Amino acid sequence: MRRRSRLAGLLLICLMAPGAASAAPPVWTVRGPKGVVTLFGSVHMLPPGLDWRTPALDAALADADSLWFETPLDEATEAAAARLTARRARLPAGDTLWAHLSAGQRDRVEQAARALGARAEALTPLRPWMADLMLSLADAQRIGATASQGVEASLKTDARTETRRMALETIGRQIDVLTGGSLAEQAASLDETAREAVEDPGLYERTVREWMAGDLAGLERDNLAPLRRVDPAAWRRLIQDRNRRWAVRLDRLARTPGHALVVVGVGHLIGPEGVPTLLRARGLTVEGPELPPVDKSRAAPD
Repeated sequence: MRRRSRLAGLLLICLMAPGAASAAPPVWTVRGPKGVVTLFGSVHMLPPGLDWRTPALDAALADADSLWFETPLDEATEAAAARLTARRARLPAGDTLWAHLSAGQRDRVEQAARALGARAEALTPLRPWMADLMLSLADAQRIGATASQGVEASLKTDARTETRRMALETIGRQIDVLTGGSLAEQAASLDETAREAVEDPGLYERTVREWMAGDLAGLERDNLAPLRRVDPAAWRRLIQDRNRRWAVRLDRLARTPGHALVVVGVGHLIGPEGVPTLLRARGLTVEGPELPPVDKSRAAPD
C-alpha cells in the first residue's frame, strides 16, 4: 500500500474508533477443480478494540484446513528477522544517512521525526530503508498500533488447533524484498515517507476507514497509486513480482482438495495486478469485490 506503510510489514494501517460502522474488509473466494481458497486482505498492525472480524471471515477460519500467511509466524522466524534486519540496517563505518540525502530531503526527514516524536539523531547511522521503517513504526506506535493487535496475530490464535499454519515465502526472501533497491531509491522512498508524515497526518485514519468499508477504490487511490507512480521499481519488487509468485502457489492450492484461508496485505489483492485478477486469468472462478473502473473525466492530474 502506501509508502509509509510498506516497509513496516507492507500495509501498516492503524486507528479507527471501535464500533463506528459495520466491518466489511474485503474477502474473495477462489474455486478450483478440487479446492477452495479464501483470500482475506490484511492489515498487520492495529490499535486495540477495533472490531474488524466479519461473519464470512469467521466461517472461513472455522472451515479451513490450512491457514496461510505471508511469512511464518513463530519465534524462530521472529529471531531470524531480527538478525537479518540488524545485519542490514546500518551503513558502513564513517558513512551516514545524511550523506545520501539532499538538504531538502534531510530537512523533511528531521521534520517528520520531530512530528512523530522520534529522534533524528538515531537515524544517522542507518541505511535509508531502515530509517524509513523507523519513521513508519514511530507513526504506528504514536497511536497505539501493535502487531499483537493485527489481523495475523488474531487469526493465528483463533484458528483451530488442527488447522495447519503455512507461509507463502520465507522471512529471508521478504527482507530481501524490503531492503532491495539502490541507496538513491531508498532515499527517495524515505523522503516520500517523511513528506506524507508531515503533510497528510490523517492518512492512516482515512485508509483504515477504507479498509473497514471494503472501499477498494479508496485504497487504490490513497495507497497503491502513489507507490506505483513515485517508485515503479519498488512497486514491481514489493507488489507485482510477489503477486505473480503467490498466484502460482494459490493456483496449485485451488487444484488440490481442501480449503485454504490465505491472509496477505490487502494491497496485494486489489486491481488488475492483484492476486484475485491473476487467479481469474489462470482459469479459476473468483468471487468477490472488484475495483470499479476509473472515471477519467474526474481523475486528478498527476
